Amino acid sequence: MWYDDCMSKAARKDILNLSVAERIDLIGELWDSLTEIPEAVALTEAQKAELDRRLDAHRKDPTAGAPWPVVRERIAKRK
Repeated sequence: MWYDDCMSKAARKDILNLSVAERIDLIGELWDSLTEIPEAVALTEAQKAELDRRLDAHRKDPTAGAPWPVVRERIAKRK
């Protein structure tokens, strides 16, 4: 895989030895790190249009929707 070329075998092994929860946390940290360099993450025109649509919807009714912690809890209760 492509990451084999950019990661040492030891680092890859360490990551794969993490628990599923720890790997999910690592994914979150990596994802969050992308906000440090937003210009490196190019959006497609379709993604830009969708963000504009959502922002317009929010501006029209800021009370619609729910905060992420509430949504996450609702999803967790489904299991």
